[in-house]
Amino acid sequence: MMPETASLPILYSFRRCPYAMRARLAIMVSDLTCQLREVKLSAKPEAMLEASPKGTVPVLVLPDGTVIEESLDVMHHALGLNDPEGWLERADADLIARCDGPFKRDLDRYKYPDRYDSDAAAHRSAGLAFLQDLEERLGEDENLSGSRRGLTDMAIMPFIRQFAATDRTWFDAQPLPRLRAWLDGHMTSDLFTVVMVRHAPWQPDDAPILFAAD
Repeated sequence: MMPETASLPILYSFRRCPYAMRARLAIMVSDLTCQLREVKLSAKPEAMLEASPKGTVPVLVLPDGTVIEESLDVMHHALGLNDPEGWLERADADLIARCDGPFKRDLDRYKYPDRYDSDAAAHRSAGLAFLQDLEERLGEDENLSGSRRGLTDMAIMPFIRQFAATDRTWFDAQPLPRLRAWLDGHMTSDLFTVVMVRHAPWQPDDAPILFAAD
């Protein structure tokens, strides 16, 4: 039996945001049931801004009012409650920091050159160096921190997905066969499929949408 919705955490999310993706992946695998509120970034709900004035997703509001507003913190919170696949045992903080720092900077300036007044080709080349490091690492195991998926893979994969999708023809032409297989395998997994289901932007009078494993 599902718990009463008032006793459930609330997750503010945006389907295509890589930070929100990795939070949803961890929440889903942990079997933590939440109320999902899809956000339209051009019209952020007041309830979300009251909880987290910085206005970015994901935001997880716990039943006691505690607000968790950083994606990695959301992942660690969910997996700290229940980690059936042992994701926390396969967490490389340094590699994730490289993804979230230099690689994300290059990704943004490659994908949105007009916004940043940047040289897209230069930032694509800089980002490629990180991809090449991942390719080499995947020569040791099927995933970035071992033979099974873990927090490292799920924290980084949404950003590699976004980089690849910017010009998939170019990405597929690079000598990155292991990275492509890794990316495509995770993107076609049942876990990723379920966390990428489309929902309409939340309105205050909407019935709750439960985000939960079957």
